[in-house]
Amino acid sequence: MAADVLLEIEDLRTHFLLDDGVVPAVDGVDLRVHRGETLAIVGESGCGKSVMARSILRLVDPPGQIMGGRITLHRDDGPVELVGADPRLLRRIRWQDIAMVFQEPMASLSLVHTIGSQIVEAVRLHENVGKAVARRRAIDMLDRVGIPMPQRRVDSYPFELSGGMRQRAMIAMALSCRPALLIADEPTTALDVTTQAQILELLADLQDEFGMAIMMITHDLGVAAQVADRMAVMYLGRVVEYGPAEQVLGAPRHPYTRALLRSMPRLGRASRTRLTAISGMVPPPYARPDGCTFHPRCDSVLAGRCETVTPHRLPLGDREVACLLYEQEENS
Repeated sequence: MAADVLLEIEDLRTHFLLDDGVVPAVDGVDLRVHRGETLAIVGESGCGKSVMARSILRLVDPPGQIMGGRITLHRDDGPVELVGADPRLLRRIRWQDIAMVFQEPMASLSLVHTIGSQIVEAVRLHENVGKAVARRRAIDMLDRVGIPMPQRRVDSYPFELSGGMRQRAMIAMALSCRPALLIADEPTTALDVTTQAQILELLADLQDEFGMAIMMITHDLGVAAQVADRMAVMYLGRVVEYGPAEQVLGAPRHPYTRALLRSMPRLGRASRTRLTAISGMVPPPYARPDGCTFHPRCDSVLAGRCETVTPHRLPLGDREVACLLYEQEENS
């Protein structure tokens, strides 16, 4: 399996250094992305998923700062450490090796440049081709992502496209240089269910065509169940459960994962049956609990231990779980 690893994250810590204190948005994340697989990162809003993804490409805005850890990209010509990489090397890696589809394309695309000119710029920054070749590449990618009349749409501005079309254009730009890894940050959040299904199907088709890996960041477990080979559940900047998606969804071991699944609506549920909500709220940034950060909301809390002891991820078969409930199982 080690030869299959494309991206390896070890003890990644990204903090925001604010006037009122330090916010550890990412607090010791360990993850692996294998070639050709889809890894889903799930969890409630505010759990550090997007900050972790932006840290991979060093796109965290000040006052955010990567405080420690390693991010290793295993390229064909050898491993590259991204945390301390030279900015010029990072510029080549972005889009060429790792591309990102952002949550809201309207905020990521330039409103004063056409879709085609933005894709052309991305291609020419990373490949030694002329404008005509890059424009043909842009039209071809727009056609591949299902945008009708790409020869005309290539000269459209983002505000002339619907939300679904803008997201497709963002995907076309991200894939214009054939990256090995695509990071998709909530790519279907603002879309209706029909367009959401089309985008997910499009990503699956393009993954098969290009052989790329996908890191899908979402708070929707239904989306994760549909696309993921493996899954990482994040809570307050830490991965609390990590393993094959069918195991995490079919037999969750961490109390937080179980709570997330209980809160999902299901077909066949009686119309007047209330959803089971997760008790409490995600703590504010400056009031992180000691010990296990989930213990104030946990229905399986071990009194006297969860409040003081920080759990580490333990191997349980093919998965890893950060919970004190399984310490005895690990030691036996």
